Amino acid sequence: MKYIIGIGGVTNGGKTTLTNVLKKTLPNCCVIHQDDFFRPQDTIEVGEDGFRQWDVITALDMEAMVSTVKGWMENPVKFARSHGVTVSPPSEDPERDTHILIVEGFLIYNYKPLVEIYDKCYYITIPYEECKRRRSSRTYTVPDPPGLFDGHVWPMYLKHRKEMDANCNAIVYLDGLKPKDEIYSAVFGDIQNNLLNS
Repeated sequence: MKYIIGIGGVTNGGKTTLTNVLKKTLPNCCVIHQDDFFRPQDTIEVGEDGFRQWDVITALDMEAMVSTVKGWMENPVKFARSHGVTVSPPSEDPERDTHILIVEGFLIYNYKPLVEIYDKCYYITIPYEECKRRRSSRTYTVPDPPGLFDGHVWPMYLKHRKEMDANCNAIVYLDGLKPKDEIYSAVFGDIQNNLLNS
């Protein structure tokens, strides 16, 4: 059985933290991080707001991302092995073997070819002030210029969140202010329930 989980959310909401813990505890679990599909810095346009447009779908090579997801869908065992994931030996009933893919990122619910493939969708939210605090304490390869959060990042988040809410109706929203272990336990339990009932 193949099972695809989306873990989306606001910048610095805790997506990667949750994903990394789930990857360690779910069987035959692979991860595709949307951040791995950013286009080269010199190809990112500067918008009317004066900032490089990192927080828009065109900053990402979404076709390559979808192709990577399809590669997993075609052969999850081969994909797992090629990405260094240890695969459990097949059981006597291959229909019971479970392979899980987590697709993690900030715009994973804003690209229709991806939206259609998820078995379960989660989205982590945090309020403006906490998001700004977390973002300002993080170091990026390309540092945030002054004013980026208020002038670009947060407005793009609000815009994309509105689009996502209009396009997806099966998202489970998670409060990113809750303790990490509480978020993990809720998501892990939900996934286990879904797998048992599939």
